[in-house]
Amino acid sequence: MSAARRYSLLLGLAASLAAALLLLPDRSKSDTIDTAQIERGRYIARLGDCRSCHTAQGGALLAGGLGIVTPFGIIYSANITPDVATGIGSWTKDDFWNAMHSGIRKDGAHLYPAMPYPWFTKMPRTDVDALKTYLDTIPPARYTPPENDLWLPLRARVSVAGWNLLFFDKGVFKTDPAKSAEWNRGAYIVEGPGHCGACHTPANLLGGPERDRLYEGQSIQNWWAPNLTGRSAYGVATWSKEDVVDYLKDGRNDHAVASGPMALAIQNSTQHMTDADRAAIAAYLKDPPVGTREEGDSPRVSEAGIDSMGGKAIFRDNCSACHGADGEGVPRLIADLRKSGVVNAPDPVGVLHAILAGAQGNVTHGAPQRPTMPPFAWKFDDRQIAAVAAYVRQNFGNHAPSVSDSEVADLRETLGLE
Repeated sequence: MSAARRYSLLLGLAASLAAALLLLPDRSKSDTIDTAQIERGRYIARLGDCRSCHTAQGGALLAGGLGIVTPFGIIYSANITPDVATGIGSWTKDDFWNAMHSGIRKDGAHLYPAMPYPWFTKMPRTDVDALKTYLDTIPPARYTPPENDLWLPLRARVSVAGWNLLFFDKGVFKTDPAKSAEWNRGAYIVEGPGHCGACHTPANLLGGPERDRLYEGQSIQNWWAPNLTGRSAYGVATWSKEDVVDYLKDGRNDHAVASGPMALAIQNSTQHMTDADRAAIAAYLKDPPVGTREEGDSPRVSEAGIDSMGGKAIFRDNCSACHGADGEGVPRLIADLRKSGVVNAPDPVGVLHAILAGAQGNVTHGAPQRPTMPPFAWKFDDRQIAAVAAYVRQNFGNHAPSVSDSEVADLRETLGLE
């Protein structure tokens, strides 16, 4: 074969190879896009605090099985790992969008609103798709959560259709052009993936949110989710924007230390948010429409020394060493009892839970120490615990209803304490 012939063949092969390479997908570009989508989804999972509800103690990550106590019984969280048999591995992105946006499972059954789709519906398709992309990357777990333990009429999921007609407003979040970009970002997180209203908005007898009392607080899982609005003389209404940011980042500030479900939410969710997103949440909470204090609604300070039930001596001997003689606590370590949103709540359940069973704060990157309050159920009877709780709720600038022995007894039984 002549040199010219060999040269022509080589030139043809090179041209064919170049054409073939041009037809191949740009893997570097697609991989970059996929990685970015996964990381975006991972962050959205943190915004939505998926881990706190979908990971049972000692269970695999996001494999479900956590029992969520409701007034209607116990609902166990679903397995949302990519396991095909027991998780959502067979779900398409359309299936997942339908669950998040409309509250409908892949099989067409209604989700119970303990899965907060009434808030997740505000998430745009791009965020929901990114979340599914991330969930598809976690290790699949072959695990079937227990059956829900609900009142008999509610075991048929079709009953949720009626609930949806009454209380479910489906639709993606819309920005308010009159507000700043920061405010709108905060509104989106609070009203959407953060689903703050699921805990902090009072529910009616049917479990539906009372929209005219948005974020005004309620009893949930035997704790008190405090009032987040400005329509209060206590708690968050008295905090600065910086106080809110500190609390979301570290689970504590100069006024309060998180405990109960909120401590877990901070540990698994808000501490991982960006500084900008925490500031956006604070901007939203400190500005309407979440609420402003009504004219004339100022703190009503109790007369000093009210001790109608004899709780002062118990407080002095057992509580003052940590909380101080005047309830001032220790900033960022021990809760300040003065004008506390939990202490002044209409329901004493938060205070009673902490006294009976103790309370633990969270561990965060910025605050690795875990504040801990010991339990006193073993030491005091119902009357004594009611007395000290009433003393705290009616002194130190607080003005809350008293506490009855029966309220203590009921909670003691519910918590399974001696």
